[in-house]
Amino acid sequence: MHFTDRADAGRQLAGRLRHLEDHNPVVLGLPRGGVVVAYEVAQALHAPLDVIVVRKLGVPYHRELGFGAIGEGGARVLSDDIVRMSHVSPDDIDTVERHEEAELSRQAHRFRDGRPGTELAGRTVVVVDDGVATGATALAACAVARTRGAARVVLAVPVAAPQAMPALRAAADDVVCLSVPPVFFAVGEWYHDFSQTQDDEVSGLLKQAVARGPRTTDVEVETAGVRLAGTLTMPADARAVVVFAHGTGSGRHSPRNRAVAAALNQTGLGTLLFDLLTPAEETDRANVFDVELLAERLTGVTRWARRENLPVAYFGASTGAAAALRAAADPGAEVSSVVSRGGRPDLTGPGLRTVRAPTLLIVGGRDDTVLELNRRAQAELTCPSLLHVVPGATHLFEEPGALDEVAHLARDWFSGHLPATPGP
Repeated sequence: MHFTDRADAGRQLAGRLRHLEDHNPVVLGLPRGGVVVAYEVAQALHAPLDVIVVRKLGVPYHRELGFGAIGEGGARVLSDDIVRMSHVSPDDIDTVERHEEAELSRQAHRFRDGRPGTELAGRTVVVVDDGVATGATALAACAVARTRGAARVVLAVPVAAPQAMPALRAAADDVVCLSVPPVFFAVGEWYHDFSQTQDDEVSGLLKQAVARGPRTTDVEVETAGVRLAGTLTMPADARAVVVFAHGTGSGRHSPRNRAVAAALNQTGLGTLLFDLLTPAEETDRANVFDVELLAERLTGVTRWARRENLPVAYFGASTGAAAALRAAADPGAEVSSVVSRGGRPDLTGPGLRTVRAPTLLIVGGRDDTVLELNRRAQAELTCPSLLHVVPGATHLFEEPGALDEVAHLARDWFSGHLPATPGP
């Protein structure tokens, strides 16, 4: 199989990756040529695009022989066998690593024009390159993505050498490769146009991807005499705003809720993640369980969110779910729907019976105590409701695929319960 150029390879590769569109993926391209392929994949999957910058750690007297690799966020992978066989000392490792860290930072800053890297924690990450010969860089990229918190790593390439495939399949959760020719000399022989990709082209594609994506703004919301920090993300065609109420000891930086929010953004739902308590208030543990206070804050934030002139929905986790249901029970609440993830609806109190918004309760199958509390709570709800149990999941939904399922369920529930007319 031959490809016209990297863009053509990316479009063909995207056709084999369509099944990932509903898994809230992040697409990471290996610079430089891999970013051109990855751009087409990200467009097709409606996914964010970023680079994954990896620097090989080469043996000092034989730079081509890598004894490890480093990536952003302190990610570090070492091959103990090569370190031992090459007699690389701890001082050698430190020296090489310091040099490559400086170059890694320069490259990442140059490609992104100073923008921060995409958060990978809890996400399905698709690592894309324009081809694999030895597999060393792709292996390091997969390891770095996993070190940065990726829940699932998929390696996607147009063409690869057959001898590299076993190691690639061991490093990634899944490998998608369009062509594995039995006779392989170089990646470039499988492209009609394999001209070198320049740094400016990489930066330009990343800029285009950012411009196409949702608008994210750090905000401060003043309510009941306090100022609460938040993050508002609005797709260009937003159909609603989902306000997140975080649970015990969590906040707007929660990787789990950010992963769910990113999935909602991809389907045209805006999100507002904010801290229910100020940093000083968080030091008093009693505030975390003061559902009345949290619901009051949520109601105030909801009034602020209505400036977007869109329907408002709630996503609550743990104690935040009780606050969301308590706020939704207010007689003046105009909330299109509520989703609870591992929530404590039992803490809502008598107001649970007056919730009118359609409510979805999502609980892990191995979260026995919370599951029983949710079953009792659903029996009290008089609004349309559904209890969905994610098999094998625990309270934090850390198991592979569990958080993806939460995101799919929430997306479908919110989208399925939007009002037929524009919001207030």
